[in-house]
Amino acid sequence: MSSYVVTGAARGIGFEFIAQLSAESQNTVFALVRNKATTTKLNALPRNNITVLEADITDAKALELAAGEVSQATGGKLDYLINNAAISNHPGFTLDKFPSAEAVEKDLLNNFKVNTIGVVHTTNAFLPLLRKGKAKKVVTLSTGLADLKLTLAAEAAGQAPYSISKAALNMVVAKYAAQLKGEGFTFLAISPGLVNTSVSAPTTNELEEIKMLSKSLAKVAPDFKGPITPEESVKMCLKVINRWGVEETGTFVSHHGNKQWL
Repeated sequence: MSSYVVTGAARGIGFEFIAQLSAESQNTVFALVRNKATTTKLNALPRNNITVLEADITDAKALELAAGEVSQATGGKLDYLINNAAISNHPGFTLDKFPSAEAVEKDLLNNFKVNTIGVVHTTNAFLPLLRKGKAKKVVTLSTGLADLKLTLAAEAAGQAPYSISKAALNMVVAKYAAQLKGEGFTFLAISPGLVNTSVSAPTTNELEEIKMLSKSLAKVAPDFKGPITPEESVKMCLKVINRWGVEETGTFVSHHGNKQWL
């Protein structure tokens, strides 16, 4: 049916994309991970249509090699690229609470390097294959915390470097969309919602961060029931992805397909 590359595929939302997409046996699914040593869950999936590739999305050369492996397997084509890989360091810190000017600068640059520049490198690496694909869809995982209206309404001061890098990422998506709409490409920035991707009990610091975020979200969604599972999130995201077309390329929406972030 279709070919997919999913980055950040070893765990969480990325792994769930692989699990659901590979459930259709006719799909060809490529799981891009930073380190193959972390792919225990992927290797345990009882599927023969999954290929695990190793590349750090901040390494343009490694991404080119990964794209070459995909090209060999698909005859030079790719239908979908799902940019999921991302980082979030020190989510509880507001911009003025880092221990030093150097620390806040380092965190901003690290987030920007992975969450923004990494997506540019990844998209550029696979663009020649996507041009020859049928769907020509590039989906990038963003966050409602990159939305100005939500940030102000919720007074969400935390997750600052992460949110800033994702806001820049939304513009990256728009720039590609503006450039490639005429070639039939659909670019989409989508927030997966608030998703519980924990694999163990939260630490004390993580509990404080969750408390801070919950307090902010309560201002805009007092009836919010809590995080959804990766399975629920990906199922909803795929519904949006499958119906999104070139006429709406470059937009930023939630897993609901609108601006309802929770």
